[in-house]
Amino acid sequence: MDIHITEEQVAWCALATLFGYTPAVGAALAGRAGGARELFRLSPSGLRDLAGADAPVLRQIRQETLENAAGSLEKLAREGCRFLPLSDPDYPGLLKECPDPPLGLYYKGTGTPHELFSSRTAIAVVGTRDMSRYGAQWCTQLVYSLGECPNKPLIVSGLALGIDITAHEAALQCGLPTIAVMATGIDAVYPTRHAWAADRIASSPGSALVTDYPPGTAPLAANFLRRNRIIAGLCGTTVLVESKIRGGGMMTARLAASYNRTVYALPGRLEDIRSQGCNKLIGDKTAEPLTDLDAFLADLGLKKKPVRKKVAEEALSVRVHARYSGRMDEKTAGQLELLARLIQARQDITLEELASESGLDWGAVTALSAILECDGFIRTDLLQRCSIRKKY
Repeated sequence: MDIHITEEQVAWCALATLFGYTPAVGAALAGRAGGARELFRLSPSGLRDLAGADAPVLRQIRQETLENAAGSLEKLAREGCRFLPLSDPDYPGLLKECPDPPLGLYYKGTGTPHELFSSRTAIAVVGTRDMSRYGAQWCTQLVYSLGECPNKPLIVSGLALGIDITAHEAALQCGLPTIAVMATGIDAVYPTRHAWAADRIASSPGSALVTDYPPGTAPLAANFLRRNRIIAGLCGTTVLVESKIRGGGMMTARLAASYNRTVYALPGRLEDIRSQGCNKLIGDKTAEPLTDLDAFLADLGLKKKPVRKKVAEEALSVRVHARYSGRMDEKTAGQLELLARLIQARQDITLEELASESGLDWGAVTALSAILECDGFIRTDLLQRCSIRKKY
């Protein structure tokens, strides 16, 4: 990796060190001065004219800060890390659109900034640390489906336990680039048990470790919350796989929505605390329900919309009508046909969703679906999802 450090990088790194937690203030000062380099070149009187005589920032704009930044960047460069300033043309465009973009990004990876941040569709996959088997299964299946697309997207997450590391690992396994946004300095990995994943990410084509925190930053709780704005900001689409009502994944999804980005959430059982956050976002119309992976990929422009093949089999509702009409009371036969139409329209629809969309109570849906299953029309899995049996 080229270890040449430019004056521009040093100046923005120094500015980020001073105003990392208030990037809008630093960006405004640089804007008024004509750039970060120009800001540090101002005389004391020039700074007073720029920021006001009593502004506390005057005491912070010092040459010493520049010298420390230059030394830090040179050390990081020898370790394979670089700094991408806000002013760089390859700074992530979507992140720059956000109200509070970082003044610069530290990153460690094998690609150029353009290859890492600008050449692919970026999708955030986030969720709870307390992941269930259901969450792990669908997180992996989602990423694998993305890996089968002709135009490979970039998977972005936070290197945390649960959904985050599952998304990163699945991406690495199926050859997708992935970015891990860290809540520490680029010189530390948290949790330490994920050091193996961090090493693989940093050495995989198109992948990188990314943070806006300077070296030596510890994994403080507040840093994880601030880190989430970068995950949401880098991506045009965010997928929340599992989350409680409160949590980092929920915050990332809400931030993405506030940035006018597309948000999807994986529906789950109403009584499952890990799915309550996802269900709430769907109920609030903040997120689109992720119920069909092919349709999801098509909506992202990564795959053509599936074309339904004409089959010789009659529609499920027609077969159900032929089976039950005249053999049981009209009301029950009609309810069976209604459920059949819903199952035909949405493969893998759950019993809870059938109850909600049909207007029938839970007991009726359970009894009716049992009839359809016993007669060989559908099958129901352990997660109570219904699918059509092709042979019966």
